[in-house]
Amino acid sequence: MGEYCYIIQPILPVNRKSGTVNFIRDPEARLEEAVSLSAAISLDVRGGEVINLRRVDAGLLFGKGVIERVADTVKDEEIDLVVVNHGLSPVQQRNLERAWKCKVIDRSALILEIFGERAQTKEGKIQVELAALSYQRSRLVRSWTHLERQRGGSGFMGGPGEAQIELDRRMIDDKINRLKKQLGDVKKNRDLQRESREKVPYPIVALVGYTNAGKSTLFNNVTGADVFAQDLLFATLDPTMREVKLPNDKAIILSDTVGFISELPTHLIAAFRSTLEQVKYADVILHVRDVSAVDTAQQREDVIQVLEELGVSYSDNPKIIEVLNKIDLLEEGHTPETLGDKGQVAVSAVTSEGVDALLDIVGDIITKEDTTCAFLLSPAAGEAQSWLYNHGSVLKNEVTNDNRIHLEVRLSAANLGRFTQRFSIYPME
Repeated sequence: MGEYCYIIQPILPVNRKSGTVNFIRDPEARLEEAVSLSAAISLDVRGGEVINLRRVDAGLLFGKGVIERVADTVKDEEIDLVVVNHGLSPVQQRNLERAWKCKVIDRSALILEIFGERAQTKEGKIQVELAALSYQRSRLVRSWTHLERQRGGSGFMGGPGEAQIELDRRMIDDKINRLKKQLGDVKKNRDLQRESREKVPYPIVALVGYTNAGKSTLFNNVTGADVFAQDLLFATLDPTMREVKLPNDKAIILSDTVGFISELPTHLIAAFRSTLEQVKYADVILHVRDVSAVDTAQQREDVIQVLEELGVSYSDNPKIIEVLNKIDLLEEGHTPETLGDKGQVAVSAVTSEGVDALLDIVGDIITKEDTTCAFLLSPAAGEAQSWLYNHGSVLKNEVTNDNRIHLEVRLSAANLGRFTQRFSIYPME
């Protein structure tokens, strides 16, 4: 967007009631993440700082000295936009804009702006707009351009030619209701598609992880696809699926999903719940982690929290594998930390190191519940034989003396049931 941007990372004071600090991450890492978020929508970051707050001002968040100092920076550097990497109340946002004489957005608005620019599918666009309207509903002191679709993004940062439209709550509520209806229709269609996939049926392997952990790069490595993958936060928003053959010849559907992030706006969690629902139905979940990140442990906890909110139990879940990615960025001789309570595989999605071992483990998990069955097929049962080859692992194929075909096949319980129902052919005793 080309706007000059300045980023502030506040550190809130100790919570007197609980005695704990409201900030558990490394402040500099947090600031760097905010810089990356801003770069994701091409903001020109001119600087940033970490500000330690002794107390929180209800009307401005910051104290008088900070307000004056940042105002001078905004003026000297000709800053167009200040991003406060924390939640702001509508009053705080309005007062900061008056004090600094520039646009001010908080972390939620920044993430919404990214989502608004990146969403590609119809469902993704509806979800973003719904989340943005829910966020905007309490901030009617702001002008709103999102409904007019004058440009990409969610309209929080305005721009040349911005229309000054005051939307009242009834207009927003009407729009929200229409979007919810549209989203319901899209969800029904997606459910039908999922039911159709279940009839195919290939096991689903879902990639999840903190944003920029390397999920799309790993997806491209395994599938040979060209999904957008760059060193940017939220490079992927809309889920992508591809069929993949594992080393054991087992076919799976690999699914790339939107990256998680700490303090994701509550509106977006609700809006994207349906997009992430596919994770609940996955046969295997690959939790891709960036082990080169300073706050990799905190990122892990953020992902676990979101998965738990989606109804996916993390501890003692045998279908979850932690993929310790970006080992190529670690210093020589340094090994990624391990936690011991979850199956882990160290990989580099860029160099392919460890990827084959990962696929072998995925194959083992998928075939763990398989059973070996023997079938005796007539020479005319070519379709049944082809079905078994496509949906199972054929271990033996022999022709008997009476020209019948004796097959030994490893099948999942679900596929065995589908085979017998479709062809009325049952395993030999």
